[in-house]
Amino acid sequence: MTPAIDPGRRRPHLVVAVAVCVVLLLVGALGVRHLVVRPFTVPSASMQPALQVGDVILADRSTRGTAQPGQIVVFDGSGYFAPGDEDGDRFWVKRVIAVGGQRVSCCGRDGTIEVDGVALEEPYLVPGTAPSEIEFDLLVPEGRMFVLGDNRADSTDSRHLLGAPGGGMIPVDRVIGSVHEVVWPLSRRGSL
Repeated sequence: MTPAIDPGRRRPHLVVAVAVCVVLLLVGALGVRHLVVRPFTVPSASMQPALQVGDVILADRSTRGTAQPGQIVVFDGSGYFAPGDEDGDRFWVKRVIAVGGQRVSCCGRDGTIEVDGVALEEPYLVPGTAPSEIEFDLLVPEGRMFVLGDNRADSTDSRHLLGAPGGGMIPVDRVIGSVHEVVWPLSRRGSL
């Protein structure tokens, strides 16, 4: 036996259906941003030539709280690189050079940065760029990372903050995600 249809009951209006769809799309977009990827705009020249001012990059949220040497990561630098969240410099993008337990120093016999006594190959630097004008030799504490900008002549990074809180080394749990591609502008779209 089929249930009787109540003639007084009306179908949802098109407006209600559209509103429900819009709400579901917004919830889905927020979920993707929080759980999958998060876009950031590169604010400075510190990562040139890999990243240019104004590039829009995606931080892979599945890698949050992790860091591997050589990765480009977005991290929350408040209290370490930035005095506070209100100054607009909360999120930073840099390359991970060394992680907890590794010794990083500059400069080796041939002027290179060394990690655990091995010269670091840095093909991402502009030819002729010095790996660092600042000398250092330190052991990265467990749970921390030592980061540098690729544009060493124009980058505030771990080298410049060795005397600051945390010694210029950022807790790995501050990583928002690793960066693998530029998504905007279209002329620069592609993998790193």
